[in-house]
Amino acid sequence: MKNLKWEKGVFSGKYSIYENGSQIGELKDNLFSKKATGHLNGKSFTFRTTGFFQQRTQIFDDSNNQMVGEISYNNWMTKATLSTYDKVSNWKYNNVWNTKWSLSGQDGTHIHYTGASNKGTIETNTDDDLLLLSGLYVTNYYWQMTLIVLVAVFVPLWSALNN
Repeated sequence: MKNLKWEKGVFSGKYSIYENGSQIGELKDNLFSKKATGHLNGKSFTFRTTGFFQQRTQIFDDSNNQMVGEISYNNWMTKATLSTYDKVSNWKYNNVWNTKWSLSGQDGTHIHYTGASNKGTIETNTDDDLLLLSGLYVTNYYWQMTLIVLVAVFVPLWSALNN
């Protein structure tokens, strides 16, 4: 098993990933952007989200600009499916507070994440950089979607109550 740590500033869109105290990667996302970039162990990927109601995220290998995977999301923001050229992995929250989540593959791959809004851990039995970054990306995507829903519901409600 490999143990990694991740950190993120409270209002930052950048996740820094560490192994044994040394930074080995990062995932950068601008708030509400449909594009993010990830770097881990010398490999670089771009995540591009398309669609409006049924969003999907395509993942590109930056070394050759080839699509290497796609993420599809469920409507309840609790699960996702990551399909790559050679396998399918399932992402899900593991507790009701959404502070534990995992990415598991049919090939025995298991990546367990823990954390809140600004730091956490990754415990993995794989060196698949694409999967490791994708697990953080999905979580960030769902956190942003939750924020959008909260703003869409509570700002009009708050405005109505104050008028």
